[in-house]
Amino acid sequence: MPDNEVTFAAFNAARPVLEQIANKWSVLILTVLCEQPARFNVLKRRLERNGLVHRRVITSSPVAVEYSITPLGRTLKDPFSALVTWAAKHGAKFEKAQLAYDRQNVGS
Repeated sequence: MPDNEVTFAAFNAARPVLEQIANKWSVLILTVLCEQPARFNVLKRRLERNGLVHRRVITSSPVAVEYSITPLGRTLKDPFSALVTWAAKHGAKFEKAQLAYDRQNVGS
């Protein structure tokens, strides 16, 4: 089997996980939670379901919710930090390349 077929097969196997952890909100939320627990009412429950974050209800008035990273979720700290750093460093170049491509392919 050629190497590119193995790589493609590996990508397909990883795709469901990547779709859960690589969307814009998951990356941003997990990057924050890797540093410390946070109260953030828009964290998606599916991160808890996937074992990446833990949700704790704080019995106070009013009731609050705190999210913290699980050991499994913490394993994403280095790759997510690298991704966020890359995006900050290359975001303008990324956008410039998109605009150049769009100008060249208008009406295609």
